[in-house]
Amino acid sequence: MRVTDRSEVGSASSRAPEDWMSINWRLVQKNVRVLQHRLAKATQEGNWRRVKALQRMLTRSFSAKALAVKRVTENQGKRTAGVDRELWDTPQQKFAAIARLKKHRYRPLPLRRVRIPKSNGKERPLGIPTMRDRAMQALHLLALDPVLESVSDPNSYGFRKNRCTADAMAQIFVKMSRKVSAVWVLDADIEGFFDNLNHQWLVHHVCMDKSILRKWLKSGVVDRGQLVATTAGTPQGGIASPALANWALNGLETGLIKHLDAKWGPTNAKKLKVGVIRYADDFVVTGASQELLETEIRSWVDAFLAERGLRLSAAKTRIVHIDQGFDFLGWHFRKYSEKLLIKPSQKNVRTFYDKVKKVIGDHLMVKQEDLIRLLNPMLRGWAHYHSPVVAKETFSRLEWLIQWRLWRWAKRRHPKKSADWIRRKYWQPVGDRKWVFAATVKIADGSKSTVELYSLSSTPIERHRKVKGDYHPYDQQWEMYGETLRQERMLNKMRYRTEWAKLYVDQRGLCALCGHEMDMDTGWHDHHIEYRMEGGSDALGNRVLLHPTCHVRVHNLDLKVVKPAFV
Repeated sequence: MRVTDRSEVGSASSRAPEDWMSINWRLVQKNVRVLQHRLAKATQEGNWRRVKALQRMLTRSFSAKALAVKRVTENQGKRTAGVDRELWDTPQQKFAAIARLKKHRYRPLPLRRVRIPKSNGKERPLGIPTMRDRAMQALHLLALDPVLESVSDPNSYGFRKNRCTADAMAQIFVKMSRKVSAVWVLDADIEGFFDNLNHQWLVHHVCMDKSILRKWLKSGVVDRGQLVATTAGTPQGGIASPALANWALNGLETGLIKHLDAKWGPTNAKKLKVGVIRYADDFVVTGASQELLETEIRSWVDAFLAERGLRLSAAKTRIVHIDQGFDFLGWHFRKYSEKLLIKPSQKNVRTFYDKVKKVIGDHLMVKQEDLIRLLNPMLRGWAHYHSPVVAKETFSRLEWLIQWRLWRWAKRRHPKKSADWIRRKYWQPVGDRKWVFAATVKIADGSKSTVELYSLSSTPIERHRKVKGDYHPYDQQWEMYGETLRQERMLNKMRYRTEWAKLYVDQRGLCALCGHEMDMDTGWHDHHIEYRMEGGSDALGNRVLLHPTCHVRVHNLDLKVVKPAFV
């Protein structure tokens, strides 16, 4: 891959960059990645003195600081300010922010309390840090994450690279699908997890700068105009919060297995069929008998959580038989005649339908094509989430309900028109389907195009390929595996955009400018090598995928991007 310059401005050099647009992000990513590999290796070797030295080196480096500022100015919260109402919108502000990420005299400001509604009618309190505090958290997370990945439980899937809820679902299937598998489950729920985490335990055990961590935990919260001290817990909404949560619960799986091995011996312990599957603070424990889970397992889990200032919810924690079934991460797991079936949970389906119903009800007078564009991302995202499980029946039933809602939406707009007239206006044949909620719209060149509602029932059901439990994203031995896994999952998410998928495969999932990986978090832009206003075509040979910031850089510096050499 190579980049040529259309002007006299160089895209990168070995000297220190003078502004935000001249930063060589490929070199920045490489510098950070090298130190993270070294951190992972030192952690695996148990050389904690070297771990501390490498973390200090990384958090003081220009590359890590630049990457931290890049993260907080490109994510979804980039336009959400903290208590100081400060945002980093311009390249000048972003570049100046790099120099502000220093430990010396650093004092985080209080969090801004924001409350968002939960599905059960209650509110979830979020703590919004300032931009500077977010960047400091992102900076230290770069040094903490390789260590955390090295000590994490094999079947912990929340907020970790290349791991997702479907991996947790697949692991439950592995542990409970066979006839000889465990049949009892401890369906656990931690009471007020983020509000009750013990600060002293976190400061003593989390492998990062203790003074910085203590300041974050004790920064306080501004709630309804009042400053409230934080004596326990870690705020939801902070960049570092998921990592701290994972660190607090690490050892739940390995520690329990070690305890059982010590008490009964490794051979006898395997007969107990104990397994822990965790996603963030939600987890289940499988076991061979109800008595084992009630007496031995639950008491050990209670002691494990109490050390961290936590406890299980008496109302929500229960021990169930697999024939009775249980809900986890939006799915319902239950055996029918010795066969384990995983379906969308009734609660998840009901919540999603209420959301769709509200969108339709709130947009009674919009154009049909605008309503379709509002609904399609919701329908496609929800269907994709449930596509690895037994969901065809649910998809068909929910699609019928949504069509009924759309019929009411259309009838309300034309109360004096006949049903046949309404059907012809809003529904039309598309392909082999007779009646599809679709609109015909004119595009820029004067031709017509059809915008149709996404069909839930046409979503293919495909089994999810689970990530290996030992996978380590910062270990070079797993580099090829991680790259292949990431590309497969990105292609699965892109399958409705075939042209993007083709470009993504051709570029091996890497940005055509900086050469660093692209995923759903980084996003991507479709860039024309020869600009369309200069006569460039829409053919795939004239297009590449770039990171959003790399795309801005190409246009601001007037750079010429060519096809990567491996295409």
